[in-house]
Amino acid sequence: MKLFQQLLVAPAALGLLATGVNAADLNINGVSDYSDTEEQVTSITQFSDVYPTDWAYQALANLIERYGCVAGYPNGTFRGNRAMTRYEAAALLNACLDRITEVTDELRRLIKEFEKELAIVRGRIDGLEARVGELEATQFSTTTKLKGKANFVLGATKAKGDNFKTSADAERGERDAYNAEYGAFSFSYDLRLGLKTSFTGKDLLFTRLRAGNQGDTSVWDGNGVALNKLDTAAPGGNAVEIDRLYYRFPLGSNFKIQVGPLTRNTEMMGYKASAYAKGGQKVLDFFGGSLGVPGVWNKETGGGFGAIYTNKKQVEKGDAYWTVAANYVSDSGEANDSNPNSGGFMTDNSEANFTAQVAYGHKKWGAALGYRYGQCGAKFRTATEFTKGDKFGTPCTVDDADGVEVRSEASSNSFSFNAFWRPEESGWIPSISAGVGTSWLSGNGDWEDATSKRQYGSWMVGLTWNDVFLMKNALGFAVGQPQFTYVVDYDNDDDFVADGGYAMELWYKFQVTDNISVTPAVYWLSRPWGDDTQNYNGDYKSLGVFGGLVQTVFKF
Repeated sequence: MKLFQQLLVAPAALGLLATGVNAADLNINGVSDYSDTEEQVTSITQFSDVYPTDWAYQALANLIERYGCVAGYPNGTFRGNRAMTRYEAAALLNACLDRITEVTDELRRLIKEFEKELAIVRGRIDGLEARVGELEATQFSTTTKLKGKANFVLGATKAKGDNFKTSADAERGERDAYNAEYGAFSFSYDLRLGLKTSFTGKDLLFTRLRAGNQGDTSVWDGNGVALNKLDTAAPGGNAVEIDRLYYRFPLGSNFKIQVGPLTRNTEMMGYKASAYAKGGQKVLDFFGGSLGVPGVWNKETGGGFGAIYTNKKQVEKGDAYWTVAANYVSDSGEANDSNPNSGGFMTDNSEANFTAQVAYGHKKWGAALGYRYGQCGAKFRTATEFTKGDKFGTPCTVDDADGVEVRSEASSNSFSFNAFWRPEESGWIPSISAGVGTSWLSGNGDWEDATSKRQYGSWMVGLTWNDVFLMKNALGFAVGQPQFTYVVDYDNDDDFVADGGYAMELWYKFQVTDNISVTPAVYWLSRPWGDDTQNYNGDYKSLGVFGGLVQTVFKF
């Protein structure tokens, strides 16, 4: 007998076992009235002599309203204070057992009718329990998730244009020299393994392991021409290294704080005002990670901290929201240096970057203003060969008029504006992304005497078509001018400089599966050497680089 049946029958059984009532004393008519009441009681409130203050009120209510096996007397009373006879107990027990029998018979009928379905459900539950047990036994961690991405790159570059010489005694022209050193087909890779750990459900400890072979001998890491650098360029040597290590946690409902020995300034901006290649495969770093404004989005990685504010939770879902972010990042090669004369964290030699951004928008459109202050030695990311020379002209020391090495107090200031728009539905109208940036240098008198004052600019426009030919496939095209010098001041005179060139890329992403994509791409770099594209007699020449590649991405 089931437990609820045992509980139901127990009071009545005790009544049957009670003694002290003789058959001669029994009012048979009363028992008959009790057991043969025509009107079924459905609520305890129908009894005139039962009150909520009675000690057995709840138990009686359950028997009446849940099980429906208590009738009472015709006059609307229960008579709960008088002794229970064996016959009364038998009548109550019989009514309750009849009810239980009805329920049991109905359950048996339903079980028989849905026997096949129940067997299937039982089998699925058993299988699920087995899988859960296996996962619990083999799980990596209860707090950490592992995500990975492997990127294969097959392709080559080739210089096209004038085959001039930069010096009279050069063995070959610059075009042939480039092709001789960097013109081979190559097959390289980039592997990233990200470990996301949360201790509270709202925080994040992020660790990323990375390995690749796009190092000193690969054009995809910016060798030969810096603008060849891919957005997915990896470190060389096939060695596994930690390239991200930081901790992010919320502060209230609107702020997030991020700190770590290997954190990136652009990843602490809070809002990326670009739709270019969203969900697709970006090619050149200038268009992808730098958003066309490498002066601000220079992707500096090292020891640092930052704060991100957003009011996204305070606005209606789908409405535009504000994001304000600021961060400080010291170069990874300097932040762990304990010598203040050569490095350190928050010293004059940290090669640090202070970056800030104000953005407004949501998923369909948005705009952002960015600013970066760079200490001496701070990098600008990708640019023409002429512009990137000598770390963009911000050395930490220079020689004064007497030839003595002194501090330069050199620094850089960069501003950027980015915006994007997406159509409501995919079709022949693409998403549009654009960015424009400017930078200039400054320093003390010794720096002005030793170097030239320069101002830099860059811009890009990117188009992305989603669901082209097939769902989840995408087509992209971008054009712009990578960071180039447009003002040079030698000896307080504005000198002519022909540093500007163009870059463009075209790609199509085949989404093979949810986790595998193949992206063939081509690109063209017009005069990537910039103002250095000159013959030894000073004549400006035309020399560019064509690139073609296929990227295969595996996500897991």
